[in-house]
Amino acid sequence: MKNYTILLVDDEISQREPIKGFLQKKGYNVLDAGNYIDAISLFKKNEIDLVITDYRLTDKTGFDVLEEVKKQNPKIPVVIMTAYGSIEDAVKIMKSGAYDYLQKPIELSELQHIIEKCYERSYLISENLLLKQQLENQHKFSSIISQSDEMEAVLNIAGRVASSKASVLICGESGTGKELIAKAIHYSSPRKDKPFVVVNCAAMPETLFESELFGHEKGAFTGAEKMRIGKFEQADSGTLFIDEVGDIPMLIQVKLLRAIQFSEIQRVGSNKTMELDVRIIAATNRNLNEMIKNNEFREDLFYRLNVVAIQIPPLRMRKLDVQPLIEHFIEKYAKLNQKDVISITKEALNILTKYDFPGNIRELENIIQRAVVLTRNNYISVEDLPNIIKNNSFNKSKKDLLDLQLGDLNLKVEELEKTLIEKALNKANHNQVKAAELLNISERTLRYKISKYGLK
Repeated sequence: MKNYTILLVDDEISQREPIKGFLQKKGYNVLDAGNYIDAISLFKKNEIDLVITDYRLTDKTGFDVLEEVKKQNPKIPVVIMTAYGSIEDAVKIMKSGAYDYLQKPIELSELQHIIEKCYERSYLISENLLLKQQLENQHKFSSIISQSDEMEAVLNIAGRVASSKASVLICGESGTGKELIAKAIHYSSPRKDKPFVVVNCAAMPETLFESELFGHEKGAFTGAEKMRIGKFEQADSGTLFIDEVGDIPMLIQVKLLRAIQFSEIQRVGSNKTMELDVRIIAATNRNLNEMIKNNEFREDLFYRLNVVAIQIPPLRMRKLDVQPLIEHFIEKYAKLNQKDVISITKEALNILTKYDFPGNIRELENIIQRAVVLTRNNYISVEDLPNIIKNNSFNKSKKDLLDLQLGDLNLKVEELEKTLIEKALNKANHNQVKAAELLNISERTLRYKISKYGLK
């Protein structure tokens, strides 16, 4: 509480000085003023955490102090002291925006209790603000790891649509980061201070869809023992992220269409219509166009959702993102598990880069987390990778050899020999002694081969 500064305003010095002395003994910084003008001057020049003001001042009133403080910074609590206490005064003071009021003569223990509540409130507000800023920074577009042109195109569209009210449909395979893009859109939009609510349709029993989305009244069905608000109401003024929207039953699709089209819902078991302001971001890993052809998804709902479409490419289509993602996950899980892992070997990186990642980023994250936990070194090596990854690399290399075009065997052998010699020379920085060692041949044989193939 050493840095907690209180502005005390009272025109009677005999009242002001004892309170000031009490607060200073408790460890607070105290600035004091005897009138409105001096009080506001001190407030503007200093960082004040709490204002305690008398109701009757020589030039103005405590309400005037309250009004000016709230105009300058509405988050600063104001406590008003009055010698003319009544229920009517108390109601008027609290309705005007004061945090609390004290009746004179002041009970110092009561004053201390109110200050402690104000301090706790200020601490919680500061903590929540910090957490909110961290949350926003975590979900900004700049926090998304990517270097590929394919993802830059995705982020460009998402960034341009963020400030609008348009519905967005994000398509992509499982594990590509659809929810991450949805959160980035929300936290870059004017709705960032409002709720971001997620509903996962793939994990929901068919019988609960309507209640989950729109809520229900008490007694609406067996087991509805109390009223419950749905995801739409929770997301009012904010964003509703409907994940795996392709899994919504046809009957519920009709009601979802109406909710989006007219911006209104009805709880299950209620005749009352509620207007809501909800921005919709939907995501799916299914082909909705095929579902429409098969009468599994409503075409009119598709067009309501698909105002702006974002297609996230799978990780195998954006290999440039593999290395920065690996580095990010190494740092994340090394810190989380308190391990001194800082890098990955070239061989392990090469194997991972060639892997197709059917589980996309989620699979890559799992692989790196496992490797960080299991490695005995401060780097990830091939030995730390799962067998399925290593076997895949071996099988792929074998397949590449089998897929070679048939032809004159001698010519094919010479092509392979030439390629291996070039690779060895490059790795040895064209030192022929070292290159010969890498190839397990004599230096004389290497010189002959270099001359034969016209290599420089």
